[in-house]
Amino acid sequence: MKLFSFFKQAKKTGAESTIGSDEIIEGVNKSTASDEVETTLSLHPEWDVPQEQEYVFRFLSNELEPLKPNQISLSGIDIDVEPADGSWLVKAFFRSSLDQAISVGSVELMLLDDEGKTLASDEFDLTELGDIPARSARPWVFVFTKENIFAEQPPTENWKLAFNVQSMVPHKLELDQAWEDGLTDEQKEGLATVVEGLPKLKPREVNISGFQVKHQEDGGIAASVFIRNGHSKQINIEKLPLELLDAAGDLVASGSFELAPLSVKANTSKPWTFIYPQQLIQKAEPDLSRWTVRVPQQNA
Repeated sequence: MKLFSFFKQAKKTGAESTIGSDEIIEGVNKSTASDEVETTLSLHPEWDVPQEQEYVFRFLSNELEPLKPNQISLSGIDIDVEPADGSWLVKAFFRSSLDQAISVGSVELMLLDDEGKTLASDEFDLTELGDIPARSARPWVFVFTKENIFAEQPPTENWKLAFNVQSMVPHKLELDQAWEDGLTDEQKEGLATVVEGLPKLKPREVNISGFQVKHQEDGGIAASVFIRNGHSKQINIEKLPLELLDAAGDLVASGSFELAPLSVKANTSKPWTFIYPQQLIQKAEPDLSRWTVRVPQQNA
């Protein structure tokens, strides 16, 4: 492990971002104490740290403010830019005030400026940090690649590295009120099962997955889809151009749908039906044994 070599100066430019341990970890024994908790430095067991570098870590660790019981924290140190590819190397302490060792899985982290604006976000597998001992602070480098950065330059002071707690919540079905009222419990359970079986979304990914298509008596075609939101915030869709393709990959219908707008909550999939009237149908006898919908390339 060579990540520690990125820590070169004994100066912190980042702030602290703290959450309750039960927001990202299940089954921990919570302390009933009320006293503040001092955390001690914990280096990754695979790091072979020179004495001078360890001094820098200890200095930075000793400067950290105490935590309250049962807290997890990310305490920003500083940020470098990797010249080779433009990645941001965000250095921070992962801190725990729990009285037991913990291990955390995958979670989305957000880099926030001093006004709370998201400058970068990505999903990280925190098992790479190893087991975090009780009441400890472990330094780490979180690498945000260019495609996950939304600003020209990294912040220089008072920034935070924060957990996106919403990303830890299982992706679930969201029903519009009309669907809620119009479906039986069995139908709702069936849709929820389909959503659970769909591929996991990447952070901030939005996609459309079809689940039912029907010919209408008036010659139109109704395509029912899931609009899937991988963002940590609600999205609102006012206009959606969609193409319907059949098993042969041929274009069956194309239309642009005005929505009012349609809201999809964070980390949910919402079913919606789009009806192509007969005048929009471009293939008379489509093979809908397999089909898909997509946003036209020119409007993506």
